[in-house]
Amino acid sequence: MKVRPIYIDVCALSRPFDDQSFLRIRLETEALNLILLNVREGRYTLLISPVHLNEIEAISETYEPVELLLILDKLGEPIKVDLTKTRERAEELVKLNFGVADAAHIAFAEQAGAQFITCDDILIKKCLKHQMKVWCGSPVTFCEKEDLK
Repeated sequence: MKVRPIYIDVCALSRPFDDQSFLRIRLETEALNLILLNVREGRYTLLISPVHLNEIEAISETYEPVELLLILDKLGEPIKVDLTKTRERAEELVKLNFGVADAAHIAFAEQAGAQFITCDDILIKKCLKHQMKVWCGSPVTFCEKEDLK
């Protein structure tokens, strides 16, 4: 079985720290945990970029950034891409009205050929509208697509 790369943005990685009283958040948290279990089992490679580290560093809470960095340190692999091409692609995406961090995340995922997982509905709609070079969707949709149980 070939190990496939995935790229999970910080909003999805942070789902377990969000208010679990909402059904959608609980479902996305469970889906994220299932995805991370499959990373641990070697089915996927979790790619991490400098954008992850910058966003996590900006989180004001004390516990969440530490936990996220532990997850990335334990399960993640630093992404290896052409940074010039990645920057050029991110700049193209910014011109299409993607936020700077979102554009960078997507550009890294595209350059690595990694499936892109986010909990941001607006970002997913933009990705679908502009036909990204990689699959883009929520943790729940990813689990359904990949038949993770």
